[in-house]
Amino acid sequence: MTKLVYCIFYGISTLPFKVLYAISDLLMPLLYHVIRYRRGVVRRNLVTSFPEKSTREVVAIEKEFYHWFCDYFLESIKLLSISDKELNRRLRIKNPEVHEQWYLKGRNTAGFLGHYCNWEWLSRVGKDMNPERRVCLIYDPLHSKAIDYLFLRIRSYAPTGVPTPKKDILRQLLTWKREGKFSLSGYIADQSPKWENIHLWLPFLNHPETPVFTGAERIARKMNDAVYYVKMTRPRRGYYDVEYVPITDDPASLPDGEVTRRFFKMLEQSIKEAPAYYLWTHNRWKRTKEEFDRLYTVENGKVKRRADNA
Repeated sequence: MTKLVYCIFYGISTLPFKVLYAISDLLMPLLYHVIRYRRGVVRRNLVTSFPEKSTREVVAIEKEFYHWFCDYFLESIKLLSISDKELNRRLRIKNPEVHEQWYLKGRNTAGFLGHYCNWEWLSRVGKDMNPERRVCLIYDPLHSKAIDYLFLRIRSYAPTGVPTPKKDILRQLLTWKREGKFSLSGYIADQSPKWENIHLWLPFLNHPETPVFTGAERIARKMNDAVYYVKMTRPRRGYYDVEYVPITDDPASLPDGEVTRRFFKMLEQSIKEAPAYYLWTHNRWKRTKEEFDRLYTVENGKVKRRADNA
């Protein structure tokens, strides 16, 4: 089954971009009008994030989002067979040299990114790096073995890009350090944490209290990484630009949570500039601070369920 799924998607990936985008154009009305995939979640997220926008403006963003979402899926599949020549033409890294300056000083780097533009294409940023360097592509293994294998192949990029399960991040980074290999760690840092992993609430997209992960910041502090925001833009269909924007080169010197705060401010600005390219299908604000305070308490930095709600 795993090989069959891979072969099917690999075959799709060999189609030219023009054909893939024609398929996307057909998928969009099916997903939006017929299946109505998470329409309620998307509309609620857009309305609450942009209260200043009219219904007409929200609907326009909503439709553009679903069109991009179909593009995102097929663009990701394309990574299975895209040539380096085509990739270099479509994915432009504006300042890849920023990492090498730290590697030459004996330091690693970390890139914080969100579910914005095509984050799967960021698995290829190692194309402009010294082949001796490594890009630690952190991911959460999927339940389906076939789909998990498919995305591992999508995200792998020899020799630099190495998909790494989130439970193995520190082990992998420390192994490379012992081997003298310098690395860029890529963290999708805007995921919605489970109750027991909520250690910080931040204002984000007109929501005064948004629960956020701080794991990426904690690892960057432990490893003393120079931290960058991975700013991705889409100048036109099928083309992406990437710029590494400094967050801090001394994360341990900042108050707890400050690296995460800076990242979310930068991500929010990107979203406001082109809102259709954010992953609005996630029910990002389903957990509230009021409910958290009612059900949980924080003791010595650990989240624990209150005894009367156990």
